[in-house]
Amino acid sequence: MNLTPYKKVFALPGVTMLLLVGSAARFPVAAAGMTLLFHIRDTLGRNYLQAGLVAAALTVGAAVGSTVSGRIIDKIGLRPVMITTTITASAFWLSATLLPYEALLAVAFPAGLLSLPAFGAIRQGLAAMVPVDMRRTAYSLDSMGVEFAFIVAPAAAIFVATANSHIALIGVGCLVAVSGSLLIWLNPPTKSAAELAEMAGQARPPRSTWLRGPMVAMLIGAVAATVALAGGEVSMVALLTAHGQASQAGIVLGMWAAFSLVGGFLYGSLAREFHPMALLAAMCLGLLPIALATQWWIMAIVLIPAGLLCAPALTSMVDRVSQIVPAAVRGEAMGLHGSAITIGGAIGAPVVGAIIDRFGPGWGFVVAGGAGVLIALAGWLLMVLWTGKNASPGEPVAPVRAGDALPEAA
Repeated sequence: MNLTPYKKVFALPGVTMLLLVGSAARFPVAAAGMTLLFHIRDTLGRNYLQAGLVAAALTVGAAVGSTVSGRIIDKIGLRPVMITTTITASAFWLSATLLPYEALLAVAFPAGLLSLPAFGAIRQGLAAMVPVDMRRTAYSLDSMGVEFAFIVAPAAAIFVATANSHIALIGVGCLVAVSGSLLIWLNPPTKSAAELAEMAGQARPPRSTWLRGPMVAMLIGAVAATVALAGGEVSMVALLTAHGQASQAGIVLGMWAAFSLVGGFLYGSLAREFHPMALLAAMCLGLLPIALATQWWIMAIVLIPAGLLCAPALTSMVDRVSQIVPAAVRGEAMGLHGSAITIGGAIGAPVVGAIIDRFGPGWGFVVAGGAGVLIALAGWLLMVLWTGKNASPGEPVAPVRAGDALPEAA
């Protein structure tokens, strides 16, 4: 195992702290869904549909807000956005204990719109602080931090919320406040010094110059990846339930997350990168044979290939986005990519769940995996056949503070 790439990334000034704070900032995101579900169902006495409506409104708001926040960060820097969203997001979660269901439903969308842009902020910071040839390793570390948060936080949220959902809501609010405050304090750069010098005196590139084939491929790939992941989870639970092994679902899903962690670590240590669409297609192909598993331990073995490829597929797309768009619009591009991930995760479970209800759990894997393979092929064709050329990425050096960014034209 070659650990040299990781040593080089950790040696870069400020990167280790940014990765640690970034991982912590994902904990409230990962805990939010379960916390809301148990609060609305158990404390407010509502049903799953009503809880799902609040979660959906919050998710749609976050998807829209991710892109808007990214564009604003491009123009005025990170700190003002982080101050605003830390205050609004903390206020929502801390006040949620006092709100009736109707009020929660009414404020969920604007709360999502003004939620903490942790994913985009961390990834922009890494793009500015890490040289191009080391970003894949840095994004692999970030992906592992996200995976760890989504392993621990939902389970912790369930444990606390089943005992007292008010404490769980306050806990999420406190996590948002702490992680947001740390990001405000760190204020990671969003552009490198070289990028700022290159941008000096230039107008902001219009979307038509960068929102083209390669970038569109990354967006539809992000949707496909998270649809496949969310749909795969639902399919695994449904298949195990059909075989009378529902109690082992937590073990299988935990192992899937662990395999993804291992895969992300291995991918970050490699000397070469792989095409994002190839990784996406391979991951989705790996879902198909899981449909044949009849025992939980067989499922755990069969899902190893798909599990190992989860983090690399997502990491490679984030890395590619950081390279194919001009630095002046990187925040908006990362925001769009984050929105695509959010949308895919939101629609994957219900869409695949509807397929399972009608045709059986095995077809959930077929739809989630098969659609991902087809979209990966479409994305690859977009990248190969598109004649437009995006701005060439330059290797960032000597990062500066986001607040020092030069004014940009609208």
